[in-house]
Amino acid sequence: MNQQGVFKNQYSKYYNLFYAEKNYELEVNYINSTIKKWSPSASKVLEFGSGTGGHGLLLQKYGYEIFGVELSAEMAGIAAKKGYNCRVGNMIDVSIDDTFDVVIALFHVISYVNSNEELLKLLKNARKHLRPGGIFLFDVWFTPAVIHQMPEVRVKKAEDEEIEITRLAQPVLHHLKNVVDVNYHIFAKSKKDGNYVEFSEKHSMRHFGVPEVDLLAFNSGFTLLKAEEFLTGNEPSINTWGVNFILKAI
Repeated sequence: MNQQGVFKNQYSKYYNLFYAEKNYELEVNYINSTIKKWSPSASKVLEFGSGTGGHGLLLQKYGYEIFGVELSAEMAGIAAKKGYNCRVGNMIDVSIDDTFDVVIALFHVISYVNSNEELLKLLKNARKHLRPGGIFLFDVWFTPAVIHQMPEVRVKKAEDEEIEITRLAQPVLHHLKNVVDVNYHIFAKSKKDGNYVEFSEKHSMRHFGVPEVDLLAFNSGFTLLKAEEFLTGNEPSINTWGVNFILKAI
């Protein structure tokens, strides 16, 4: 069977397998430490782009009351089955009848928002859901590193007892837009009967510099507290692909 599909509709089936090596515990430990540093009394967390619940479920173990918003119904369904309190919605305009101490958006989810108009809407929506003095944490692709390192064609393979998957990622840079189109082609083969599915998707990823985020923050009710390398907390450099921005609601 050879079937063309849409990546975001198929993706939830293979998401956890693609990122089986991802160290969620290490990342959540870093997020918890960052929250404790900038908002020591925080207890309620809103997660934008909560996916299958990898980060949120671990954050709950630190004692946070956490609620997730996920665009993919398939991924939200997987998270809900794990016991994660979440709903299907778009982080740009979702409205929740509650306020929080912290909003988080992890795994470069903000980089999927390309336009200035939508970015401002997203930040204003995060601000709407935060109490005064609350913080917004999000990691994105960092412009100096993207320009210095230049994205390249990558092939990733993964498998479990049922399937084996190959993913080809081909990047196209749009320098005037600070956007990289990552063109994915996925080939998934069943080990049981040899049948396979094949599908493609384009992911347009925006990268950000510090002055850019500072301006977005200023225009949406935040002040930029810090930009640091994700996980290490080090000052970002041309070798820092993922940068965590810490914004405070004013």
